[in-house]
Amino acid sequence: MAVGSSSATMPRDPEEGPDEGGPAGAGASGWSWTTVWTTALALLPLGLLAAASYLGRYVRPSADEWCFLPVVRDSGVPGLIGKFYVTDNGRLGNGVLVGLYAQFPVAGHQWYAPVSALLMLGLLWALVAHLLRAAGRSVPRGVPLLVAAMVTVLFLLATTNTYKTFFWPAASVSHTLAPVLAAAAALPLLRARGRRGRITALAVVLVAGAFMGTLSEEASVVALVVLAAAVLLARRVFTERVRRFALVWSLTGMAGVAIGTIVLVTSPGSRNRRERFGAETTSMIAPESLIASFRAYLRIMETVVTTWEYVGAVAAGVLLGLLARRRPGGTEPALLPCRPLLLTASGALALLVSGYLCTVITYPVFQERVVTAGRTWNDYLLLYVLLLVAAGAFLGRAVRLRDRRTGPLGALAGAVCAVTVLGLVAPLYDLGHDMRVRAQRWDRQDQWLRERAAGGARVLPYTPVSVSGMLEPFSDGGRRIWPAQCVADYYHLDRVTPGTRLP
Repeated sequence: MAVGSSSATMPRDPEEGPDEGGPAGAGASGWSWTTVWTTALALLPLGLLAAASYLGRYVRPSADEWCFLPVVRDSGVPGLIGKFYVTDNGRLGNGVLVGLYAQFPVAGHQWYAPVSALLMLGLLWALVAHLLRAAGRSVPRGVPLLVAAMVTVLFLLATTNTYKTFFWPAASVSHTLAPVLAAAAALPLLRARGRRGRITALAVVLVAGAFMGTLSEEASVVALVVLAAAVLLARRVFTERVRRFALVWSLTGMAGVAIGTIVLVTSPGSRNRRERFGAETTSMIAPESLIASFRAYLRIMETVVTTWEYVGAVAAGVLLGLLARRRPGGTEPALLPCRPLLLTASGALALLVSGYLCTVITYPVFQERVVTAGRTWNDYLLLYVLLLVAAGAFLGRAVRLRDRRTGPLGALAGAVCAVTVLGLVAPLYDLGHDMRVRAQRWDRQDQWLRERAAGGARVLPYTPVSVSGMLEPFSDGGRRIWPAQCVADYYHLDRVTPGTRLP
């Protein structure tokens, strides 16, 4: 039976009050005062996201991208994919996405932020809307956009290093865009109608899983844990008419991730990367490695849970819970009546397990630096933000079912959303200033190097120009050489030497 088809009568939620499905619920999806103010509130995170996207114009190549650009210029995107698979890390999917922006050197870096922000916002907006429909709930039209915008802004900007999370394309495709793409693989499932829709959903999740396996090891771990939880909780989450297909879909997704992961870990590039970082001789499941990973993960979670801006996700969820109503008429929901404690506890457990496993697999490479490598946390931070939204929604729902006077709590939640967004303005402004300064210096040096190289120079000085801890040649007082040779290749030079001042 199709996911969206009608079947037996839906069991009534025992906690639903008399207002559920009444006039408030029936009119919740129309244009009303609630629609107006929630849409207006959504303009705050949307405006901040637009401002952050605008700052993308100041992004310039750095770190690994110095090495990507000459390969794409000389061998095209297939050349970069081959380099990744054979030499660098085995990440075929990563090579595809990196190649898409690297074939437009500086312009690709400048446009990456706005394009990826729009893509992530759109996917999360669609995901929120379809999850509400699957749960048999309707909300005012502005609410899904508000929730998606809050999730996007908090996920991208409330991190320890926004530049590496959002503006650095090489890190974003692996650790920021990857978990959003993984979550978006559920959209065909939520939209499936009839046999063709089910086949499409299975094909998409299989391909998406395989692609994810070659894109990001950490996002793959999170996907496997979440899908395993869906399998274990199927009888408590899905209605009988969709349960079997949901199980098949989840297992298909796990199989896809396993296929992609096997392709990655057996690649020459993955083997070279492990040897390069000494991971071949360090077992990630050795007791000392597991204990060190656990200690590192505790420090990571301490940083995450004390980041106050994430309370905005709870506030957005509270608004969602206060304003959601049972969808009148229509088809039977795909999800069973809400079980807040079970779902919250299961989500928290999935977060803790996946986060720890991500730390375990990254610790052999980063060692103690995994505590400061914030970009590697993003693969499970999206799950954290979504879990906070769900917890807030359950709280808002509980208040609504017990008290009709929800106005004060709704006003408080809206105020918290606004305060958290405004709290991210100053750090973004400071980062934007640093990015603008770096772009000006980078452009000046870039022009000087190109002119001298065109004039026949083979060896030129390069002065490091960094932002937000990004690696540059001759950084760390000149002790760190990498990626000096890649910079030389980019400018068609034999080599570059440490510069003492900018041109």
